[in-house]
Amino acid sequence: MIELLTNAEMAEADRLAIAGGIAGIDLMENAGRAVADCVAAFAGSRVAVVAGPGNNGGDGFVAARLLAERGYGVRLHLLGEAARMQGDAAIAASRWSGAVEVARPEALADADIVVDALFGAGLDRPVEGPARAMIAAINQARAHVVAVDLPSGINGTSGAVMGAAVEADETVTFFRRKPGHLLLPGRLHCGRVHMADIGIPATVLDRIRPLTFANAPALWRRLFPLPRAEGHKYTRGHAVIGSGGIAATGAGRLAARGALRAGAGLVTIASPREALAVNAAANLAVMVRPVDGAQELAGLLADKRVTSVVLGPGAGVGRALCDMVLAALASTAAVVLDADALTGFADAPAALASGIKKRAGRATVLTPHEGEFGRLFSKISSSSNVHSKLEKARLAASESGAIVVLKGADSVVAAPDGRSAIADNAPPWLATAGSGDVLAGMIAGLLAQGMPGFEAAAATVWLHGEAARQFGPGLIAEDIPDLLPGLYRGLFAEIEAETGSEA
Repeated sequence: MIELLTNAEMAEADRLAIAGGIAGIDLMENAGRAVADCVAAFAGSRVAVVAGPGNNGGDGFVAARLLAERGYGVRLHLLGEAARMQGDAAIAASRWSGAVEVARPEALADADIVVDALFGAGLDRPVEGPARAMIAAINQARAHVVAVDLPSGINGTSGAVMGAAVEADETVTFFRRKPGHLLLPGRLHCGRVHMADIGIPATVLDRIRPLTFANAPALWRRLFPLPRAEGHKYTRGHAVIGSGGIAATGAGRLAARGALRAGAGLVTIASPREALAVNAAANLAVMVRPVDGAQELAGLLADKRVTSVVLGPGAGVGRALCDMVLAALASTAAVVLDADALTGFADAPAALASGIKKRAGRATVLTPHEGEFGRLFSKISSSSNVHSKLEKARLAASESGAIVVLKGADSVVAAPDGRSAIADNAPPWLATAGSGDVLAGMIAGLLAQGMPGFEAAAATVWLHGEAARQFGPGLIAEDIPDLLPGLYRGLFAEIEAETGSEA
């Protein structure tokens, strides 16, 4: 269940399910039951349900009724008037036989568990007045907080806090998650997310055709390159990594190790002559070749056995690097551009996009962090009409013609055709010097083996985060490549079980 549905797509899923013969009130009953089941998993007998006047509140009414039937002491606090509730929410409210109290912040003081059923994922305006006061009261209560669908105050499509938002311990969502469950800051408000089947058939996805996914092996596993018994190093591809000068060789070497561990059959560092001795002395399986400037790089990449190239880590911003980038884009190799290779085009983004769009379908991947993204895509970053990281990455991919990996704790991988993947497995200790260089090299390692650009980038982001998660605190960039063999063993076993192929 890796599909992520925007607010509009989730509304369409509901509509299609109802049009297919499933009663809306039955969907609401199932949603409320899932919330009640979640509440029942935690200690405490005094439950406060804080409901809004819409369908989210209707789910809350159902949960309140079912919990009361199970013997819980339930108080239902309504923000608004029951008489003004409509549709399925009105039906759910009519089935509640207990008291309906006016929502007041002080009423939550003695609750063991608070069910947040104020607003769902579709909130699109800032929370104000009594609703904001209730959100503050929920956050201040000494209670375990269970949010219905999404913590109130979080936009389901963007993950944005709409003025104020509930800080939940658990969130129960329905059918599929929304981007706001994974994008920051929304993810930080969700606590543990439980996905409940409420009766919407998966076939509605064939009509909706979502383009946003949670980044997990199910998204890209079928295209992951498996080593073959008849293969050799050249069939596994040759990755070239550009190095910085003598004082900045570490970034390139980290990228090279990432590419080699990711599975590239050969890896060569394209080294300035001034740094040749340093790079040669510091590497064993990684080869080193003297390359100064765009012409010599073009000569190296003219060898059709070179299947991917990384430029930018430790390279230094300047005209020489920009020329090397354009030379790489003119080659047949897949290209990964990181760090200085992105910043170098801050004043000429159209020149970079032009070079990318001339590549006739050959993969190009850009891997900016937020600062580099803001420099290269300044118009997108400064636009008041762009409200989420997902939107920014998508627009940048469309504008540039490249796969864009907008890095962070919620890294987004976006393709020019609109497909996007959001990661949620990156631990805090991944924020360490050189980890981005390793990421760029790993992407090149998968591209070198022929994996398509979007899938290679998404797979690398997941593997990168998973390696850091398994290592734990104290991680440094050098540790990441050496964790890949263990991850690959598990991944290969899953692929073999799924397809019958053998590595």
